[in-house]
Amino acid sequence: MTGNPTREIRPLRFGVLAPITTDIPTWHDQLRGLADSGYSTILMPDVPQWQPAPGPALAMAATITDLRVGTWVYASPVRPAWITAWEAHSLSVLTDGRFDMGIGTGRPGIADQLRELGLPDTPVSQRSNQVRDVVVALRDLDGPDLHTPVVMAVGGPKAQALAAELADTVTFVMPQTETRAATMQRVQRFDNRRGAELALHVPVIGDSVAAFMAGPDTDTTAVRAADSLAFLPSDPSAAAEEIQRRREEIGFSYFVFGADVAGALAPVVAELAGR
Repeated sequence: MTGNPTREIRPLRFGVLAPITTDIPTWHDQLRGLADSGYSTILMPDVPQWQPAPGPALAMAATITDLRVGTWVYASPVRPAWITAWEAHSLSVLTDGRFDMGIGTGRPGIADQLRELGLPDTPVSQRSNQVRDVVVALRDLDGPDLHTPVVMAVGGPKAQALAAELADTVTFVMPQTETRAATMQRVQRFDNRRGAELALHVPVIGDSVAAFMAGPDTDTTAVRAADSLAFLPSDPSAAAEEIQRRREEIGFSYFVFGADVAGALAPVVAELAGR
């Protein structure tokens, strides 16, 4: 059930997952380059021990450029609801409304991470409730004068139902070798009667796999052979054509890439952003 038979065609925008994998001055230069290339949003992952925490990193990123910043995405099982909401609200205030709170129920293997951190392993069936608790607390903190956009990463029916109710933007968690047809069916079944923006996480560009967006053992040949939407060609003209096709046929208007391929796709972003 789509609940949205006359789908709005949204302008295209592009985000970049830009974890800190270098020294800080080099990262600052990277952010400035992204700002000059037409990207709308700088995004940070939420994986302890991989890099600095997303909140402080994004607060710093927001002082380097005037782009939006966001989490891609907070893992609700490792974060107390009210503290997460407080951080998200604070980032909205400190960035003058340029923060998007991305949130989901965690990466595959989150149970191992919880054990390592000494945290309880919430049953999968209850994890959507954790996400709801964060969003409810955030809306309370925002009050009537601020609306922090919420981006939800969703997989199963419970998560999709919650996103249909509460999210401003939705990205679908799907196997990297899922076919285009299967992804189209997934989106068509989503009850998007509220008209949420649809975002697409694209970890494979040509033969490159973005750090923090897919595992190091990703088989790029298999992803491409499946006609998966996790893949875009590295040729700018072909990529631009495919991005527009995905918006027109499926409804995706927000595309997220890794920072290591952001430069190669800059001509595409410059051509299409805002159109």
